[in-house]
Amino acid sequence: MDQHCSDLVTIVVLTRNRRLELHRSLTRLSALPEHPKIIVVDNGSTDETVECVQRDFPHIELIQAGANLGAAGRNLGVERVRTPYVAFSDDDTWWAPGALSKAATILDRHPNITVLVARIMVGVDERADPASMAMSQSPLGHVPGVGPLLVGFMAGASVMRSSAFRQAGGYWRDFFIGGEEALLAMDILDAGGQIVYAPMLQVHHWPSSLRDSPLRGRLVARNAIWTAWMRLPWRLACQRSLLSLKTMPATAGRWRTVVDALSGTGRVIRHRRVVSHETCELLQRVWRHEANPAMSARAH
Repeated sequence: MDQHCSDLVTIVVLTRNRRLELHRSLTRLSALPEHPKIIVVDNGSTDETVECVQRDFPHIELIQAGANLGAAGRNLGVERVRTPYVAFSDDDTWWAPGALSKAATILDRHPNITVLVARIMVGVDERADPASMAMSQSPLGHVPGVGPLLVGFMAGASVMRSSAFRQAGGYWRDFFIGGEEALLAMDILDAGGQIVYAPMLQVHHWPSSLRDSPLRGRLVARNAIWTAWMRLPWRLACQRSLLSLKTMPATAGRWRTVVDALSGTGRVIRHRRVVSHETCELLQRVWRHEANPAMSARAH
């Protein structure tokens, strides 16, 4: 099974200026019993990340993006993938032993499943990530023996069909980072693919302290607005945009987000393609579920 998995799954790891975190994650990934091929995409690091990978992990393929492409750096990694499935990791996450073998088996047996999302365990004490707890409460039903159907996924804790990633166009470069999965998830669903939470798969996440939380919050809100206007009917796009603005903690932040969102109007309109009624229905079922206080409390 391990050799079988190595022929089926490649891991793509995205990193920038997190040498120590990356070294820890690559050490864990290199020790996996499945022996998957590993591709690291460096988003223009200015520390010693590149030298570290070249020196300590010569068996790992390194792609130097030459600039910070954000989430779209993963696209460069998938271009080099020759296996039917690709697993994604961030520089502060790694897959548990056996998870990739299980993922390959599930995808082999379920041709309708496009993306599998793993259960995320946080920190040394392996706390359950709230996002995983919420996914387990999805209102969309289950794939028997696998888990609940979803309308989204976590970029650094997913395994998907390489062909589906490419057909959907990968990550849109203009997003940079923050909620970049939503557009790709909508396009996968609209193409007839299934996204499934598979709790038997496990990813470890030791969150890096090297984060710019205020900036990321603005990018998440801006990207959610852009996604809404690229894929949703006008009225629903307005509703989702207003909800995104309400997530900003201060009025100044909301106005900054509006300005940021408007700056991309031309590019957003050029990429506008409204998803099907069926896809909209799936999205709205999940959004109504998330807006229900009783369901939210149960999920957490």
